[in-house]
Amino acid sequence: MIRREAGMSTARFVKLIDMPERTWRRWQAKARQDRRPKGPWPQPARTAARDLVVGHALAKPAWGHRKIWALTRHAGHEVSQATVLRLLRDEGLLLASEYQKQRRDLAADRRAAFAKTPDGPNQVWQLDFSEFETTSGGTWRIAGCRDWYSKYEHPWHVSPTGNKHDAIAAVELALADYEALFGHPLAEACPIDEVTGEVLPVVTIVTDNGGPFRSLDFELFITSHPELQHVRTRVKSPGQNGSRERGFGTLKYERLFLDEIADALTLVERAEDYRIEYNTQRPHEAIAWNRPLEVHLGRASTTTPTFEQEEILPTT
Repeated sequence: MIRREAGMSTARFVKLIDMPERTWRRWQAKARQDRRPKGPWPQPARTAARDLVVGHALAKPAWGHRKIWALTRHAGHEVSQATVLRLLRDEGLLLASEYQKQRRDLAADRRAAFAKTPDGPNQVWQLDFSEFETTSGGTWRIAGCRDWYSKYEHPWHVSPTGNKHDAIAAVELALADYEALFGHPLAEACPIDEVTGEVLPVVTIVTDNGGPFRSLDFELFITSHPELQHVRTRVKSPGQNGSRERGFGTLKYERLFLDEIADALTLVERAEDYRIEYNTQRPHEAIAWNRPLEVHLGRASTTTPTFEQEEILPTT
């Protein structure tokens, strides 16, 4: 109809829309004969996984197709990432491509902040503050330590201030959480120098150069805990604390930005609910689709998924 209204010939029209004229003539002939077009073809992989994948996607609307795929694999259903991607696209549940575009490789910058690359949990904890404003007008600061190796989130400290006392409180919460998880204080895991007899630190606290972390009281707190040492990143280099920054971003996009939060009590409840889900349920790509708590406790590795993978053998 558009071609006829414009008085355009078929040859000019197909050239305009970049279509071979033979293709246009073939479709035109089929339409005139009222022939049913080819397809739809059977989709056995999508059909078998549809209910499980859609259920996970509806329950976790802020998660991308790869995390939904990992959840499906953890549930025991073998399906490919491509099938989950197509299925979510068919159902209109696929996130926009720019939803979490901040992903980038910061390994080189992170290593610069550590004496050596961590090869296990409880070696490097990253600490920082993040602000969130509630609809009642209050601005709250969330502080928390995050294990660099396992991505495990220690309990949050939420306060209207973001000073040295709040930074100390966040580290104390992390130390108490360690003792609750492993059954002993972190200090008992410290090695002893055979020559000097000194207690060697086991965890490095990585922070930026903010005022709370440059204060004398914070350094005195670190000094009073021989199991801890403190390292600050280079000035204007937030990428060196990238895992902590990424964790705050995920918290906000997956839980705090979904709707309005009226007060601090609701903020604390949402943040803690997210932390539990993040540590115990959410598959994490950086640790081979395992859960942070499993890696933190040594029940899973950072290179091998805990769900079974089909072994593909060479045919020749």
